[in-house]
Amino acid sequence: MKAIVLRSYGSPDVLQYEDIEKPIAAADEVLVKVRAASVNPLDWRLVRGEPCVIRAATGLRKPKSARVGADVAGVVEAVGINVNQFRPGDSVFGAIGTSPGAFAEYVCAKEDALVLKPENLTFEQAAAVPVAALTALQGLRKGQLQAGQTVLINGAAGGVGTFSVQIAKSWGARVTGVCSTRNVEMVRSIGADDVIDYTREDFTASAMRYDLIFDCMGNRSLSACRSVMSKEGTYVIVGGPGGRCVGPLGSLLKPLLLSPFVSQRMVACMSRQSNADLLILKALIESNKVRPVIDRTYALSEVAQALRYSEEGHARGKVVITIEHRQ
Repeated sequence: MKAIVLRSYGSPDVLQYEDIEKPIAAADEVLVKVRAASVNPLDWRLVRGEPCVIRAATGLRKPKSARVGADVAGVVEAVGINVNQFRPGDSVFGAIGTSPGAFAEYVCAKEDALVLKPENLTFEQAAAVPVAALTALQGLRKGQLQAGQTVLINGAAGGVGTFSVQIAKSWGARVTGVCSTRNVEMVRSIGADDVIDYTREDFTASAMRYDLIFDCMGNRSLSACRSVMSKEGTYVIVGGPGGRCVGPLGSLLKPLLLSPFVSQRMVACMSRQSNADLLILKALIESNKVRPVIDRTYALSEVAQALRYSEEGHARGKVVITIEHRQ
């Protein structure tokens, strides 16, 4: 089968498009014929081996795993002897973890990493959901967002941001999205009540006070963000600028260190795989309350280009990989 292979750290150019052995499902695994995958920041960070702290888990000098890609949507090809939830022919999607490698024609995944694909989504749309939407759902839940509250989403046009806008709106919140000029209408079209164009207006200088700031960017200081939060408001950060040593981890740690000394809640969130949360997202999608936004699609052989585009940080919604199978 064809797959994207990573044998050394570096720019996306180190990725190879190769023929490798088709995997065999273990007893608790599902073999998926991949129809689509999507790109997350974790993918290009893994390829570069940055921030350096991740190498403690991924391999100090070279990657322990040659496979890349966490989000997958496809059709069950075979199941292990202990798998009860799926059968061959089922359409599924999920977040399978980076090492198993969704950038391939076939991939094995744990049974509890997958759920049945929503019938009202294409495979490309379904592949765009797992990691970004799980981050949005779990982050908003940590922020204890309630109906009637006000939430500002910094980075509303990105992968996590577009899901955050829609989920927050489905929960009955009043949503303000922050994005660039070219994305204002798109962010408004997915449910934002108000949209701030950051090229023309500084959201931290607003007279508004928000019950929750959901920060996908980490590009403003905590003190600036706190100035537009209610006295008992919550700040949740799910992303931040990178760096060679600790990357976004520094941005994630700052709120935790500040939290004991201020009245406002400071929370950091990193998504985790959750079958139950995927089912919640599936229900939101099937009720037409949430819809993935896709910026661009690439072929499997073009994963390097897809990662380069994602790394630039200007993608509108998600970047998706479409897998065409040879006859």
